[in-house]
Amino acid sequence: MSAFNHPTPYYAVIFTSVRTAVDDGYGTMSDRMMALAVNQPGFLGVDSAREEVGITVSYWASLEAIKSWKMNAEHLIAQKTGREKWYNSFTTRICRVEKEYSFQALGE
Repeated sequence: MSAFNHPTPYYAVIFTSVRTAVDDGYGTMSDRMMALAVNQPGFLGVDSAREEVGITVSYWASLEAIKSWKMNAEHLIAQKTGREKWYNSFTTRICRVEKEYSFQALGE
């Protein structure tokens, strides 16, 4: 469960992926991308899970912030390497979040 909490509206980038068997540098690059993203203007938070299909949802203040992140020089290298080595397939979706609600059991 995410600790993310931000007033709406905001934007979500939903990245779903199926990995290859190649792990060469993936973890290091993933950690580096997270370190860069959290310092990117407009970055609000992230949720991620991986089984056979990985899902990462990053949250952003604006479409401009998303575009800026997409064009980050190191992120461009990660995108290229992902296409060449790490992913069999992926889909990116960008959504505007108009409303959110959540539940948490007492004592959790």
